[in-house]
Amino acid sequence: MAKPLTDSEKRKQISVRGIAGLGDVAEVRKSFNRHLHFTLVKDRNVATPRDYYFALAHTVRDHLCVIGSHAVNGVARIHSEIVKHSVFKDFYELEPEKFQNKTNGITPRRWLLLCNPGLADTLMEKIGEGFLTDLSQLKKLLPLVNDEALIREVAQVKQENKLKFSAFLEKEYKVRINPSSMFDVHVKRIHEYKRQLLNCLHIITLYNRIKKDPAKACVPRTVIIGGKAAPGYHLAKKIIKLVTSIGDVVNHDPIVGNRLKVIFLENYRVSLAEKVIPAADLSQQISTAGTEASGTGNMKFMLNGALTIGTMDGANVEMAEEAGAENLFIFGLRVEDVQALDQKGYNAQEYYDRLPELRQAVDQIRDGFFSPSEPDCFKDIVSMLLYHDRFKVFADYEAYVACQAQVDQLYQNPKEWTKKVIRNIACSGKFSSDRTITEYAREIWGVEPSDLQIPTPNIPKD
Repeated sequence: MAKPLTDSEKRKQISVRGIAGLGDVAEVRKSFNRHLHFTLVKDRNVATPRDYYFALAHTVRDHLCVIGSHAVNGVARIHSEIVKHSVFKDFYELEPEKFQNKTNGITPRRWLLLCNPGLADTLMEKIGEGFLTDLSQLKKLLPLVNDEALIREVAQVKQENKLKFSAFLEKEYKVRINPSSMFDVHVKRIHEYKRQLLNCLHIITLYNRIKKDPAKACVPRTVIIGGKAAPGYHLAKKIIKLVTSIGDVVNHDPIVGNRLKVIFLENYRVSLAEKVIPAADLSQQISTAGTEASGTGNMKFMLNGALTIGTMDGANVEMAEEAGAENLFIFGLRVEDVQALDQKGYNAQEYYDRLPELRQAVDQIRDGFFSPSEPDCFKDIVSMLLYHDRFKVFADYEAYVACQAQVDQLYQNPKEWTKKVIRNIACSGKFSSDRTITEYAREIWGVEPSDLQIPTPNIPKD
């Protein structure tokens, strides 16, 4: 029977230094050679750059024990360690061209050519094909922000994507979608810090406003929330239940009609992301300031022509720096505000008592308005929000609702909305994996990228 691991040994399992064999140069070299010779059935006399790449990829995979958001940093650090220890020093000195590689624009190819071909075609007509392998070339769009043809074509592509996604939603969820409504999308892991609950409170507020004054004009919205909860995360599962319960009430209320719909995307996954991201008008990135390590979904939305509503958190900060904060919808507490509130002592009851619309929404959740057959279903959520909320949902509610009103106002001016969309697309090049890997190559690995084209594999004919 194997001896139980110590705490130190367990920690080593998720660190680069502790990854099995990484500190042993001979072991890593052996793994590389094994994959080259036996996995790919090649030797150095006939191996192509593609073979070397895949042998290295298999080697890294064997030694990779990091998970989740640490994976990218883990891979980069593993590569750094491999180079530092000169594992492939002799290979590199003999055949350096085989280690000169570039990512060939994987990100734009996937999220534009494969997922959003209409937008890709429009951009190629305006600025050429260069951005597909060098996303920084999207900056060429900036002088064209006021180009009437580009504005018209970008808006048309978005509407076509929304029509396709509307048909998908109607088929899968049996809910009639208004394709002219704003597609307000919040897709990510279900977690308290991601604040799907703040979104829920806004949905309920919109619903209550429509019910209070049905004749008042409003911007139609289709709110789309998606994500998965960890198996043992009770509250996250309750959040999913709340979203679907709100949808059951809102979607079947004849007074609301097509002005507001709520969809929870089941089994959210990459293939579903490929449908929803190109169709999104608004991207919700509303985590509590100081809690998001980075975030990458917001960048995909930006590239595909969605405007962002969010806090100054994670990659939102860099997106605002690149595109200009005026081209995003930024609201709420900053990191220093959160820290000050922690020092003072966060009292959710103060916001509940002061804000009538917030109080009404919370009372409806607590009293079973959205769960009439199980009135106590969401009392755990309300108790957390009032007494144990580390992520200060109520503190940002007022600013969030006000910012959403600004979103509505701009959406009613399609031309100005689309200009901001174009600016965001033009400024999304910084977030390409190409740039990241190029920087790693130069600053960590000490090699220069090249234009060496990796040939396509020989595919036997039928």
